[in-house]
Amino acid sequence: MQWETVIGLEIHAQLATKSKIFSGASTAYGAEPNTQACNVDLGMPGVLPVLNREAVCMAVKFGVAIGAKVAPRSVFARKNYFYPDLPKGYQISQMELPIVGVGKLTINLGDGESKVIGITRAHLEEDAGKSLHEDFHGMTGIDLNRAGTPLLEIVSEPDMSSAVEAVAYAKKIHALVRYIEICDGNMAEGSFRCDANVSVRPKGQEKLGTRAELKNLNSFRFLEKAINLEVERQIDIIESGGKVAQETRLYDADRNETRSMRSKEEANDYRYFPDPDLLPVELDDAFIDAIRETLPELPDEKRQRFEADYVLSQQDAVVLTASRELADYYEAVVATAQTDPKIAANWVSGELAAALNKEAVDVVNSPVTAELLAGLLKRIADQTISGKIAKQVFEAMWQGEGDADAVIEAKGLKQITDSGAIEKLVDDVVTTNPKQAEQYRSGKDKLFGFFVGQVMKETKGKANPQQVNELLKKRLAQD
Repeated sequence: MQWETVIGLEIHAQLATKSKIFSGASTAYGAEPNTQACNVDLGMPGVLPVLNREAVCMAVKFGVAIGAKVAPRSVFARKNYFYPDLPKGYQISQMELPIVGVGKLTINLGDGESKVIGITRAHLEEDAGKSLHEDFHGMTGIDLNRAGTPLLEIVSEPDMSSAVEAVAYAKKIHALVRYIEICDGNMAEGSFRCDANVSVRPKGQEKLGTRAELKNLNSFRFLEKAINLEVERQIDIIESGGKVAQETRLYDADRNETRSMRSKEEANDYRYFPDPDLLPVELDDAFIDAIRETLPELPDEKRQRFEADYVLSQQDAVVLTASRELADYYEAVVATAQTDPKIAANWVSGELAAALNKEAVDVVNSPVTAELLAGLLKRIADQTISGKIAKQVFEAMWQGEGDADAVIEAKGLKQITDSGAIEKLVDDVVTTNPKQAEQYRSGKDKLFGFFVGQVMKETKGKANPQQVNELLKKRLAQD
């Protein structure tokens, strides 16, 4: 039997406010446990929550960025459940009337393919605390610093049919919330987390299968692995005659498996009811329009501009606009180097991106700044160095050995462009390899690469490749 996968994502983006959603306590990361949880966050008797205006602005900013309907009236509700790191016994969230309604997002799947993913809603809520297991033998530690931290929960439609699509969607949301500066997107610190609802059904069947929820996936790699494992697990259960249970599961990265966390029934088990301490949020058109005016150039707009202004392929433009910082870096390189935008794109998405990934460094902290890379591209353009030698120069620049000019001078990497000197080398190589020369002349064209390699070897890669090719063709044409 052929199976079809159905995936919906719930993404929790921590909003970049300085204080919590209902109190003045700090949201700064890394404080000592339980030093940033005030009486409001803990729900102590006699306290009253006060809504953080900036959190509302950020939620609206997201809503207008995805073309969604921003609700003129939204309501906070109490979601009741017991958990050790939820001292109030309830979480303040939004249920029936969320602040952001239906929207959509287009994801790029490569080779020019794209897909529209529906967004059901996005609502404001507070985070719970954190249970710590690793450092406590036989016990659990509770850190309530995160309690009350503002979150925007972004709920997609079940429109994704593979782990690849789910990752592409999560990355697109990740880029968007960073572009509009409502979330720092730091997955390692828990600022951006995904829950995946995964089910399978026979291909062609309309009715959805029983879903399992994979909780708190904090990397795109884990998201992809967990979904693929869960799909395989569910198909195995059904094909063996069993039934998939509706439950919440955790992904164990060390064992590369998902395991049951708790059974999950319907949402009404949470006994939602309007929060009696918080008034409805009422927004007028002027407020929403004023926030719309603050939007920067969004990822899709920037991608389209890169394709038009720099004559880049869609794939190049997608890579270069993956983050606002990378796009800014690229444009700074092009403007400073005044070089072919395609060459700049190749270096930024190639050599630079590889170095950043290898060292796990963000582009804003790159040892090779946009100005330094532009200087290197200028030396390729004026033929001071070849593209191959430029890679050696880039590596030295990455190691902090100076700008392109300093590295070229210190290492003696300046390209040989003296036609007379190259012509003599070409003549020597052809003369000392008469057998290969004769074979080339008799039709073995691939031997041309051998001669090029010999000349470049003699010059330690410093001869101008174009001149080498031209002079070799001329010399080999002679008997």
